[in-house]
Amino acid sequence: MRNIWLIAKRDMGSYFNSPIFYVVTTVFLIIYSYIFINILSFFSMQSMQSGQFQQMGMALNINEMVIEPSFQNMAVILLLIIPIITMRSFSEEKKSKTFRLLLSSPVHLKEIVLGKFFACMIVVGLMVLLSSYSVIFLFFIGEPDIGPVLTGYLGVLLMAGCYVSVGVFASSLTENQIVAAVITFGFSLFMWVIGWGAQSADSSTGQVLEYLSIIEHMDRFLKGMVETSDLTYYLSFIIFGLFLCHRTLDSNRWR
Repeated sequence: MRNIWLIAKRDMGSYFNSPIFYVVTTVFLIIYSYIFINILSFFSMQSMQSGQFQQMGMALNINEMVIEPSFQNMAVILLLIIPIITMRSFSEEKKSKTFRLLLSSPVHLKEIVLGKFFACMIVVGLMVLLSSYSVIFLFFIGEPDIGPVLTGYLGVLLMAGCYVSVGVFASSLTENQIVAAVITFGFSLFMWVIGWGAQSADSSTGQVLEYLSIIEHMDRFLKGMVETSDLTYYLSFIIFGLFLCHRTLDSNRWR
């Protein structure tokens, strides 16, 4: 565990000592804040007409109308942002000629992989934490249910973990950071839209495609439900991505 932390700390230092973290975080917060303000403005307009909704037997729900779409949009933004964070994990090592030194160090490959993974997750987690001002603000102006908020953040972080595992694996394949970022974004996007094929497929194939879709498992977290099947999917996705990264590094060690 100590080696994992040392590698993670080393990588986090490279993020925080360069403009990458600050630029990426600023872009993330600006885009997220703009979307959140627009969602909140729409909710405010609907609230002014709440009398008409109550007459029709409808009630406005701040969780469904503000928090859920905010989390969904955050997941989309992270899909665009995380490849930029993970692209340098191993590609930078190869470019600076420290990759061979890293592989020859007395550290297990799994510790190297986990250290890189946790470094990226801590960076992403900090970005998500900075965006939590929006939810805190909602507790001042309304009474959202805390359960779906907590499970929503859990779902976002698990989905981000999937993106990061793909990104770390992609970075281990090439020394070109742009190529690593494109691979990460392309595969993550494919796993996002793969469920769309369920509409034109037969029932059994459609169920498989829906289960493979990374976004399908997010919905229940946003509703306040934590199901074993969703946790199993995300954790399996993360472990498989890290396993592929480990195998890639192992093949490089013996070349």
